Amino acid sequence: MEVRLHRAGTHAECSGHLVDRHVSQVVQAHCGTHPIGQRIDCPAKVEQVRSQVGIADRANRREDLATPAPVPSPVQEAVQRHPANPTRRVVQLRHLAPPAVGLDERLLHRIGSVDGIERNAERAHEAPVLGIEEPAHIRHLTPDTRQLATRLGRRVETIRYGGHMAESDRVDDLPEHVIENRRHWDRSAPNWAASGERAWRQDEPSWGIWGVSNRELPLLADDLSGQRAIELGCGTGYVSAWMHRRGASVYAIDNSSEQLATARRLAAEHGVDDIEWVHGNAETVDQPDGSFDVAISEYGAAIWCDPHVWIPEAHRLLRPGGCLAFLGNHPLAMICMPADGASPTGLTLERSYFGLGRLDWTEALADPGGIEFNMAISSWMRLFDEVGFDVAGFHEIQAPASAEGTEFWVPAAWARRFPAEQAWELVKR
Repeated sequence: MEVRLHRAGTHAECSGHLVDRHVSQVVQAHCGTHPIGQRIDCPAKVEQVRSQVGIADRANRREDLATPAPVPSPVQEAVQRHPANPTRRVVQLRHLAPPAVGLDERLLHRIGSVDGIERNAERAHEAPVLGIEEPAHIRHLTPDTRQLATRLGRRVETIRYGGHMAESDRVDDLPEHVIENRRHWDRSAPNWAASGERAWRQDEPSWGIWGVSNRELPLLADDLSGQRAIELGCGTGYVSAWMHRRGASVYAIDNSSEQLATARRLAAEHGVDDIEWVHGNAETVDQPDGSFDVAISEYGAAIWCDPHVWIPEAHRLLRPGGCLAFLGNHPLAMICMPADGASPTGLTLERSYFGLGRLDWTEALADPGGIEFNMAISSWMRLFDEVGFDVAGFHEIQAPASAEGTEFWVPAAWARRFPAEQAWELVKR
């Protein structure tokens, strides 16, 4: 047997196998101590070494290699301290000195996400055991953070680490709601082409299911010249078109490739060739911090993304003083809508107001598919404050007197009495 001592009294290599200090001790006992790296031939002792060391049973000797229990990482400590409040976890981590955490703002909010924090934090020390390869661009992070980043990099489309990108194009790496909503909207996209065509032809923006004009609900400024704008969940792209006509440079991202195909077709038909159409998850946008002056979402990220992820992401993307406007379902409408989706919004409370969060429509009896999110108004306001937004405006939208019939499971008569939609205007501090 040929033995090479790599470190005297620590470990050696026997017949191509790396073994621990037991081998060195046995070899030293029979062959004496030798300089590091020197080859030693001791054929007479092969069987004795094998029997004493038990190369095939190295696992039985792991207790000799045991290290002290790891100190909880900042991420794990934040989870333990705030088990039920993901935003508070982010706030705690943000207040740590960057070297202590080794994460940028975007990864902090991924850690705060209800969708994945518990599972990811629990596995923060598992990457080496699982044999997960560490991307070169995250090797500068601290060990705990690097391992967590590797795990997270398998779950999202794009995560940014200090200006670098870790990309995964595997669909099953995305959060469940992103996968389901992509499937749902790719399948449903043809049903929205006609309404997209009408909206692209409009001169004046109008909002929500009742088409409230921008004069009554001014979510877009008349002049956006020189400003960079992003639409989070652009669908067929008509809001992006409205911003483009007002002079903005527009970046439009959507989770559905089929919706984007409609947006690109309509842009070409209208002679618009400088909107940047991006297929991706609005919870993780491949743009640097502070890239935009304006962010907007009308029934895009506003309802289809996890607010504990996309709201911090929008904050990251905006420059200080930048504005975020979004419009979606009012929480009151959601608690009055039957959970099976079989009938329109009514006068019965169907679910807990304080229990709002993830609304799964995949098993709905009518038009099944998609996973939405909503919260109590106080929860929205608390999230905005913790992330770093000031509320500049809050609108509870009433259906106009001229509205008739039922739109998107909301009767006009109901929406004249109660708000079916909400719109927020936020400013980054």
